[in-house]
Amino acid sequence: MRSVSENVSVRLYHLDGGPEGGAATTLFYGPLGKALEIAAEQPEAIQDGLFLATDNDVVAYVDLIEG
Repeated sequence: MRSVSENVSVRLYHLDGGPEGGAATTLFYGPLGKALEIAAEQPEAIQDGLFLATDNDVVAYVDLIEG
């Protein structure tokens, strides 16, 4: 993910890797800072499938926090 401020708008979503290829469920649209708070509150199993999307980039939540 490119350098961004915590106020940039993002989409936080969970990608379910089910047998049919999975489905994306949006958890939040709004500022990155709030999206990170919401993501941190999710169970670890859910966190593994979380992604953050800006207008021009997508990053896995676990990659962002470990990176």
